[in-house]
Amino acid sequence: MSPDFSKGLLPVIVQDAETYAVLMLGYMDHEAFQRTQATGLVTFYSRSRRSLWVKGETSGHYLRVVEIRLDCDRDAILIRALPQGPTCHRGTYTCFSEEGELSGDFLGHLWRIIQERAQLSSERSYTARLLSEGIPRLAQKVAEEAVETAIASLSQPDRLAQEAADLLYHLWVLLYAAGISPEIVKDVLRERHQRRS
Repeated sequence: MSPDFSKGLLPVIVQDAETYAVLMLGYMDHEAFQRTQATGLVTFYSRSRRSLWVKGETSGHYLRVVEIRLDCDRDAILIRALPQGPTCHRGTYTCFSEEGELSGDFLGHLWRIIQERAQLSSERSYTARLLSEGIPRLAQKVAEEAVETAIASLSQPDRLAQEAADLLYHLWVLLYAAGISPEIVKDVLRERHQRRS
């Protein structure tokens, strides 16, 4: 199914594929849409310059396409993308966020943070140190955190959120070490839900 450009430019909402934050709003004509599909880089039609522009061509902060969806009338486009740095020309994560604000789902941000910390030395990063100790040690940490979470739920309910956060963080690091993205886990959950529905 193709967008309906019969009435001119169409609005394009760009959403972070990992955090679900709305990154920006732009416009496309037919040529910009085709270029986006062909290159995998979000390309808009600039109304002020009256020409095509690849988001990030000046800054290097490209938006790499993960998925393109159309609304029910085919006159609005949703692009799920992976941002390569700040989206806004102000240097903020989105065109709708303030400086330093990580809008959207924080677990998606956590996944990115783990990827970044994995590149650091183990002296500079707890995450890098955990990864350097290998999957057996990570599995042990997840087991320890799971027990602490269960105990908190029974005897220290005021600590439950803290312990659950520790568990999720260590589980995310274990998934990273095992080469399994959260998206794969979500796909398993989605498939199970669909089988039971």
